[in-house]
Amino acid sequence: MIYRDPELVQTVQTIIEIVGTFAFAISGIRHASAKQVDWFGGLVCGIAVAIGGGTMRDVMLGVRPFWMTSSIYMICTVLALLSIIVFAKYVRRLNNAWFVFDTLGLALFTIAGLQKTLALGHPFWVAIIMGCITGSAGGVVRDVLLNNVPLIFRKEIYAMASIAGGLLYWGLYALRIDVGLIVVICFLFICLVRFFAMRYHISLPTLREEEIKE
Repeated sequence: MIYRDPELVQTVQTIIEIVGTFAFAISGIRHASAKQVDWFGGLVCGIAVAIGGGTMRDVMLGVRPFWMTSSIYMICTVLALLSIIVFAKYVRRLNNAWFVFDTLGLALFTIAGLQKTLALGHPFWVAIIMGCITGSAGGVVRDVLLNNVPLIFRKEIYAMASIAGGLLYWGLYALRIDVGLIVVICFLFICLVRFFAMRYHISLPTLREEEIKE
């Protein structure tokens, strides 16, 4: 099946990657600030989250990493750092700001990974995996840099929200729904899954060593 309307897909793809880069950069910098790193350290963590997943995806797909095609992605990361510095007093009042930006980045980059993989002619099961990698791998890099257990290895619903969004994308695409509408629906779905999981403490079971021994 040929992915429909490549020009529209490319436009939506670029917008999603730019907004997602900014959202993930904010998330990474906020996590770094909790470790009291300096401005450069915050920038490194912001870049790691913003481009880490997309870079892994593009390398695996055999194409030039997306952030090498335009300087706008690095500019977005720098602007995110400046926003945190300038508006630090207001950001501190938003205790859950990191969660919101992390969720926005996850949803946006999951969709970006799906669309790019499909546009390159890969099947949907590959696209769903690439969407998950795009959305969550940057956070793994960030957590390793900050010496934290990666979020996707904890009980919190994170990568599973990305996979669920990918499956929904697949279903809507099979129904031949307009790609713009699919993007909006899947974006809202992934965000809602994360918000409801956090609000009602929904999580995957923890793997316990004693259970395995039994």
